[in-house]
Amino acid sequence: MMRSGNRDMRRMLDRMGLDMKDLSSVEEVIIKTDTKEIFLKKPQVVEMKGKDSTIFQIVATEIEESNRSVPSFKDEDVILVMQQANVSKEKAINALTETKGDMAQAILNLTI
Repeated sequence: MMRSGNRDMRRMLDRMGLDMKDLSSVEEVIIKTDTKEIFLKKPQVVEMKGKDSTIFQIVATEIEESNRSVPSFKDEDVILVMQQANVSKEKAINALTETKGDMAQAILNLTI
């Protein structure tokens, strides 16, 4: 463990090539998965930028979760259904929604 705290941490980050910045004006962070959304209210966010990537550290005390009412599908899945069933994007998304993401069943339903 580091005893001298923030100063040693900054030195270590500098040696690693990371630039650390506190983002104080963040009001909310939303994390979306395929089944739910997680809302982090009034979070503390630290951004650490490196050469090739950026890392965000998020600490929140107020967390709300909700189930997603509209499932999201990968663009590749929608395109595959569109091509295989020769239908529009809207029809492909509707078929995937009805089949809960089962691409094979969506294609069958559209081609029968």
